[in-house]
Amino acid sequence: MCYFTAKLAELASKYGVMLHAFADDNQLYLHCRTTEAASSVEALEHCIDAISWCMLVNRLRLNADKTELIWTGTKSKLECLPGRGLPVTLGCDTINVSSITRVLGVLITPYLSLEQHIDAICAKCFFQLRQLRRVRRTLDDDSIAILVHAFVTSRIDYCISLLVGAPRTLTDKLQRVMNAAARIISNTRKFNHGLTNLLHDVLHWLDVSYRITFRLRVQVFQCLRGMAPLYLSELCRLESEGRRQLWSSGRSQLAVPRYNLATVGRSESMEHIAGLSQMQRTES
Repeated sequence: MCYFTAKLAELASKYGVMLHAFADDNQLYLHCRTTEAASSVEALEHCIDAISWCMLVNRLRLNADKTELIWTGTKSKLECLPGRGLPVTLGCDTINVSSITRVLGVLITPYLSLEQHIDAICAKCFFQLRQLRRVRRTLDDDSIAILVHAFVTSRIDYCISLLVGAPRTLTDKLQRVMNAAARIISNTRKFNHGLTNLLHDVLHWLDVSYRITFRLRVQVFQCLRGMAPLYLSELCRLESEGRRQLWSSGRSQLAVPRYNLATVGRSESMEHIAGLSQMQRTES
């Protein structure tokens, strides 16, 4: 299996396609301009044909029914493509463009908006909370808290660092789920006062905005200490590693990549994690 996985990466790089391999899933992707869409699709088709042939040699089969295709980008760029994206042909099968796809449990849309993902999380969490409220009288506080952590807060914390820079209209939806979960644990009604004290002082829960920042800082800390995977660690670089001649290189700050869109490239959390490396140096 390791040989087969290495062979997939070799075939993908041969056609200029990037590969992300998971336990039971493989994702092929590439970057292109709108004028290069047709040639990119052709390269992707050749790459998938080569991978399909390699799988047949190893007595495996590419399942076209589970293969999904999605084009992502800005709204103006996607509108330049016919039908919001070209399909991909795999032998006798045609893979049409999907409006939404699931990547490791996260719903991805063409505009990379996580609104539908958050709506799905809220729907699942409120369903579990309704079920827990029915059996609340038969459980003590510790038991209901364990169930809430297992079925509700674990869903909120999963990949929550993806919500960096998300507007409050989205994070407030998750905050309402947290508030409802706290009321079930404390067995209080919706309009009772003291919810903030309950969340912070009794349950010791962080608000959703702080949970996002906390998870992001933990990931950056692990990247700087060499405790994270390589594909994440190589994204977190200190300014001193590439700009030794600048005055700012001695401040132990992270190098922020350049960006063109203010709505995509910049976020408030970048400012929060800018001093994380400084904190690490102080702790050392």
